[in-house]
Amino acid sequence: RSRLSCHIATGIPNDPVTSPDSLLAYYNRRRIKFSTFSPPAGSRTARKRMKELEATSRDPHSRSMLPGKNRLALVYVLTSFLAVAESSGVGISTQYPLVVSTWPFREAVRAAWRAVDSGLSAVDSVVEGCSTCEVLRCDGTVGPGGSPDENAETTIDAMIMNGVTMEVGAVGAMRYVKDGIKAAKLVMQYSKHTFLVGEQASVFAISMGLQGPTNLSSSESIETWSNWKDNGCQPNFRRDVIPANGCGPYRARDSVGSKKVGCSQSGSVEETESRSCLVGPHNHDTISMAVFDRMGHIAAGTSTNGATFKIPGRVGDGPIAGSAAYADSEVGACGATGDGDIMMRFLPCYQVVESMRRGMEPKLAAEDAISRIARKFPDFVGAVFAVNTNGVHAGSCHGWTFQYSVRNAHMKDVEVFTVLPDQKATL
Repeated sequence: RSRLSCHIATGIPNDPVTSPDSLLAYYNRRRIKFSTFSPPAGSRTARKRMKELEATSRDPHSRSMLPGKNRLALVYVLTSFLAVAESSGVGISTQYPLVVSTWPFREAVRAAWRAVDSGLSAVDSVVEGCSTCEVLRCDGTVGPGGSPDENAETTIDAMIMNGVTMEVGAVGAMRYVKDGIKAAKLVMQYSKHTFLVGEQASVFAISMGLQGPTNLSSSESIETWSNWKDNGCQPNFRRDVIPANGCGPYRARDSVGSKKVGCSQSGSVEETESRSCLVGPHNHDTISMAVFDRMGHIAAGTSTNGATFKIPGRVGDGPIAGSAAYADSEVGACGATGDGDIMMRFLPCYQVVESMRRGMEPKLAAEDAISRIARKFPDFVGAVFAVNTNGVHAGSCHGWTFQYSVRNAHMKDVEVFTVLPDQKATL
């Protein structure tokens, strides 16, 4: 049903199944019998489609004319398909274009929607959306001016993936360049590599036309770092080091006979202990966005300034294809956010898309990916959204309440869905 309705209303030029005769031939190839369908269910979309199709079939200038009986049967078939799709919650044709993003980053989603609705590609629309979040410094965790590392410096991680070609461009721990998602696209567009890191990523981005070098710190990030420094550099991401309760320089501690402690006691982190003192929506976050363009092509992208007080040189899951985002135009897309150091070990978005490829619904695919991580790390914090080529979307989370944003042609504006741990998404 979803494939058929997708062809009906996307308005793809020269689509072989857009004329009435072609549609009838398509039904015949699929062995669909008109007698198995009842008249339209009465939804507004169904009635609108019926009127449009009746008008088209009567048009003397159309490429083909159908006999009245077949024309009426065709109208009933089309509208019945649409009505069934609507009532079952399966996204119908007008789900394209479609934008889905982590968190209530409404302005970023609106920017991506304006781009894709005007005809830009999925890739370019992801760039528009993530760039908007970088400029707005969403939650202080995207773009410049947030998440200082141990040396008070802000660095950028970003990635973009073309779900048609499976090309990926990414930058990690990028210094001095504020436009993370644009730099990632430049890697994909002007190199045969997938991933550039550190200062050399900055050199490449600047050579390709981005502004820099630029100081990515802000007065807010410096103040955050100063307060952390005054608190003995606690909490931090070190473990089994000396000093355990102070600032560096650090050296390895002989673990024989030593007592391992969690961040609530000394600031050092054990993987078997809770990491909640270091991970939260305002100090460790990512915008992860998926866009379906009018042709049904999918792209996904991410941007983040990483974990606050990270060890310099750390790269999170944001620029890792399959971890914070993944897209395949034959299947769908996924976006993730949370404790990237844990999540990247499981490639949850790759898992989600592959689960959907095998026939799993987005909700179950998202829940399965999260549960795989939770079984090994019960205290981890993270979330994913999943969306398939029918436009059906869902989310799953662990350790916190998660929200994701959606915009499609059915909606007047961005809608935010809330996902509670172990519960389904709600408006």
